[in-house]
Amino acid sequence: MATPSTPAAPEPRPGPGSQPRPQPETRPAPAPGSGSESRPAPDPQAGPEPGGQPGPGARCLVTGAGGYIGGRLVPELLDHGFRVRCLARTPSHLRDFPWAARTEIVRGDVTDAESLRAALRDVDVAYYLVHSMTSTADFETTDRRAARTFAAEARAAGVRRIVYLGGLTPRGVPDDRLSPHLRSRTEVGRILLASGVPTTVLRAAVVIGSGSASFEMLRYLTERLPVMVTPSWVGTRVQPIAVRDVLRVLVGSARMPADVSRAFDIGGPDILTYREMMQRYAAVAGLPRRLILPVPVLTPRLSSLWIGLVTPVPAALARPLAESLRHEVVRADHDIERYVPDPPGGPVRFDDALALALKRVQEADVTTRWSSAAHPGAPSDPLPTDPDWAGGSLYTDERERAVHADPADLWRVVEGIGGEHGWYSFPLAWAVRGRLDRLSGGVGLRRGRRDAHRLRIGDALDFWRVEEVEPGRLLRLRAEMRLPGLAWLELRVTPAPGGRARYRQRALFHPHGLAGHLYWRAISPFHTVVFGTMADNIARAAESAAEHPAGRPEESARTTAR
Repeated sequence: MATPSTPAAPEPRPGPGSQPRPQPETRPAPAPGSGSESRPAPDPQAGPEPGGQPGPGARCLVTGAGGYIGGRLVPELLDHGFRVRCLARTPSHLRDFPWAARTEIVRGDVTDAESLRAALRDVDVAYYLVHSMTSTADFETTDRRAARTFAAEARAAGVRRIVYLGGLTPRGVPDDRLSPHLRSRTEVGRILLASGVPTTVLRAAVVIGSGSASFEMLRYLTERLPVMVTPSWVGTRVQPIAVRDVLRVLVGSARMPADVSRAFDIGGPDILTYREMMQRYAAVAGLPRRLILPVPVLTPRLSSLWIGLVTPVPAALARPLAESLRHEVVRADHDIERYVPDPPGGPVRFDDALALALKRVQEADVTTRWSSAAHPGAPSDPLPTDPDWAGGSLYTDERERAVHADPADLWRVVEGIGGEHGWYSFPLAWAVRGRLDRLSGGVGLRRGRRDAHRLRIGDALDFWRVEEVEPGRLLRLRAEMRLPGLAWLELRVTPAPGGRARYRQRALFHPHGLAGHLYWRAISPFHTVVFGTMADNIARAAESAAEHPAGRPEESARTTAR
C-alpha cells in the first residue's frame, strides 16, 4: 500500500539556553537565472496551455512535502519547470531538504480552512499527499474533514486540478469489507472527485523504493528469516509499482486536460504474490531461497505484531500495510497511459525496482524514508523554554566534558550518533529499552538513520526524532518511545581555548501525572551508567578521531573512492 505522509507536528520553540533561530513563514523561490535550477527558469507569467492544462511555470501546491512521496515529488516538479509551494504545519521541518531554497514554504494545515485559503492562492495544481496512519477510532472522521476542507478551498481558489495518491482498491469488494485505512483512502478520493475541481485520483498498491515502508518490510522479513511461518495473505496477488513510476505519473498528472476527472489504477508490469515477492527479493539480494510456510491463524493484529518484532516498521504502521493485503490488489485498467505515456521500455519491472532500491541503501543515498512522517501516537509537544516554562516539573540530567579535540571532530561524533554507530553507552540497557518499546507498540530502536553521517530536522533516529540541528553546535532530539511524559536529549559542542572543544549533554523529562514522576525517580539511579558513560565515550571517540583522522567518515569515503 502506498504510504503518503501524515501532517507534520506543531512548530517547536527554542530549547532552554538556546537562542531562537528566526524562521520565515515563507521561503521565496530563487529569482530566474539564479542558477539553482537544473533547467532555465520558466516564465512566471505563463498561463495555461490550450485546453486548460497548466503550462510551464504553473504553480503547484504540495501537501505532505516532508513525507516519503512528497519529499521526492517536489524536486521532480521543479526539474519539470513547475513552481512549487509546500504546505507544512512546521515549516522549519523542511528547512534542511536540498530543494528547500528552490521552493516557497508556507505554514498551514489541511484541516484549517484559513491557512489553506492562503496556501491555495494562485495555485494551478494541488497535490494531496496526506493521510492519517493512526489506529484511533476517529481517524476516518479526521481524514473526511480534511478532504472536505481541502476540496472546498481548492474550488474557491480556482485551482485547475487536484492530484491525490490513494490506495488500490480490490475489485468486487464492498467498502464495508475493506480495511479501515483503505476504506478511508477510497472515501477521500470520492470527496476530492466531487469537489467541482478536475481531479486525478491515483490508486497504487505496494510501492517499491529505497526507504518505503513496503520495501523495508519486504527486505527485513526476507533477510532475517530464512525459514518463516507466515500469514495466509502471503498468497494474495499484488501489483507492486516502483517509486520512480509513481513520481512520473504524479508529475504527468499535472498536465491532464481539464475535462478529465477520474480515478486511475497504477501498477508495475509484474503481478506477484507476496510469497513470490520475498523469493524474488532473495534472488536479487543474492540470498538462498527462503522456506515460507503460510498458516491461516495469524490475524491482521497478530501479523502486525510479528512484522513489528522482525522489521523496523512498527506495529502501528505495519497493521494497515498487512490489512491492505487481505484482498487481491491488481489494477483493473491501464488508462493512465492515455494521458501519461509509459517511458521507453515500459514501467520499471519488479526485480529492477528491487535492485535500484538496494543500490540506494548500500550507497547510503536514501533521500526520504517511511519514517520521515511522524510515528502514530508519537509526542509532538515542543521543548519548553526556560524563562516562560510554567507547565509543571521539568527534570534534567546534565553532563559536561572537556574534549582534547577540535570542535569539528567532536561534532562528527555527535552528528553520527545512533543507528549503526550506537549510543556510546551500555548497549544492553539501550537494547532492552528498545525491545520494551516495541512490545508496547512503540517504534523501538530499529528505525535507524536515513543517512549514516548527516542529519536534518525531522529525521527519525532510532526512537528519537531530530527536532533541531545547528551544524557544528547543537543536536536536539525528541523522544518517540512510549513514556509517561515527554523527553528530549540535547548534545552541544562549543569551542574551548587551545583549539579544543567542550561537550555539553542534557536529558530533559516533562512528566505526565504521578506515573511520570515515579518513572523519573525509578530510572535516576541508572543515569550515571547510561548518560555519564555516554558523555565519556563521546568525548573519547572525538579524541580518537582527532588522533586518527583516517577513521573520519569523509576520510574513509575518500580512501574508498581511490
